[in-house]
Amino acid sequence: MKHLKIFSLVLYLSMVIIGCNQKAEKKEATIKETEEETDFKPISNETLESSVIYEANIRQYSPEGTFSEFTKDIPQLKELGVKVIWLMPVYPISMKNRKATGDLSVEDIEDPEERKKYLGSYYAISDYTAINPEFGTEKDFDELIETAHRNGMYVILDWVANHTGWDHKWIEEHPEYYHKDKDGNVTDPINPDTGESWGWTDVAHLNYENKDLWKAMNQEMIFWVEKHNIDGFRCDVAGNVPTEYWNQIVPKLKEEKPVFMLAESEDKDLFYEAFDMGYNWEGHHIMNEIAQGKMSVKDWDNYMKKIDTTYQDDDYLMNFVTNHDENSWNGTVKERMGEASETMLAFTYTLPGMPLIYSGQEYGMNKRLKFFEKDSIPKTKNEVWTILEKLGTLKNENPALNGAKKAASYQRLETNNDENIIAFERQKDGEKIYYIANFSDKKQLFKLPLSGKFTNFMNNKEIELKDEPHEFQAWEYKILVKNE
Repeated sequence: MKHLKIFSLVLYLSMVIIGCNQKAEKKEATIKETEEETDFKPISNETLESSVIYEANIRQYSPEGTFSEFTKDIPQLKELGVKVIWLMPVYPISMKNRKATGDLSVEDIEDPEERKKYLGSYYAISDYTAINPEFGTEKDFDELIETAHRNGMYVILDWVANHTGWDHKWIEEHPEYYHKDKDGNVTDPINPDTGESWGWTDVAHLNYENKDLWKAMNQEMIFWVEKHNIDGFRCDVAGNVPTEYWNQIVPKLKEEKPVFMLAESEDKDLFYEAFDMGYNWEGHHIMNEIAQGKMSVKDWDNYMKKIDTTYQDDDYLMNFVTNHDENSWNGTVKERMGEASETMLAFTYTLPGMPLIYSGQEYGMNKRLKFFEKDSIPKTKNEVWTILEKLGTLKNENPALNGAKKAASYQRLETNNDENIIAFERQKDGEKIYYIANFSDKKQLFKLPLSGKFTNFMNNKEIELKDEPHEFQAWEYKILVKNE
């Protein structure tokens, strides 16, 4: 009996010691996690100055089309200098009026098996505060956010405030939230300039004259910041929603935490209060036209003069050679830009603003991704990955490419062949970078008001520029870093 008591005492003490050790280990782990979280600072302009943004098309990113498959690759996006991940809409998609092609809805497809393959547009949302089950669970989504944060990246959600899918509960519960025709029927979005439909027949147009809608939409946006710790929003057709709406919701979001706001718009009124960055749509189209020989460097110079007079000093734009709209509807980078593709890609990194990478672009994707059906991107690293890796490093590390609210200066360098040659200097904090390119499909000779020793960043070779003519082959470009 005595031995049994001693054994029980020993067993009890052992359990106490083990319990204490486990508590100590748990406490240590908690402290470590807290320290790691503390190291991750809220999004700020300082970070955005040197950021690359990545547009993640979850459906097409992998054969599985899930959050988990994308999350696995988040650490390697750091190799490309990515600091902001923009997730295309992650919400459930309406079945009613679901698009099968640009012109047909699933109701037009007679074969039920054929109908199943049409997954609809990400932008026809049936529930703003739920996860599309095709992509995974809320837990999977949260793991994506946490993984991005652990890797020093921020996540913004695609937000569609202009319209909902036809299955959204507001259609039945709050029809007063929507635009209606003369017969009282809810309409799809109408082009105010023509009075005709945009053709977005899979969505119902919200009416912001109703201030109750403002309150409801506010709650939906705040939900993602408050519950899922996201870092901001990319707002679809932001200019089609009243600027006053954006001006009142953004301060409410910032009461929760600092957020980054990207507008799919170039409307300067959006940048006065609500948005940090807009789309460089006009600049992108000029790049396409130059690559196709329809415009010249003169057109780009005129555009930059327009930018100077149109926007405030702290406004900035997102630069891109592709995105989900361009790829699916207007063609691949190679289709639109041909031999000028790499030259224009490097151009987007050296301009004021923030460069975009769209899913698949990093692998040199040369196909149009299906928009309403399952597809997938290539996943083999090649020359494009290497180029983006180099450009991302330069963007991250050299203040002369800062591009947000305190952007490095942009100074055009005149040549004696400004119809075909573009040359400019970016400068900040004593650092200088030069972009020089032949924006034509023919060899060009030119003189440049620049001399000295430089490093050609893309091949790491030293070159010396003298007061003599230079010869650039078709679409040849150089990014030069001034040597001390």
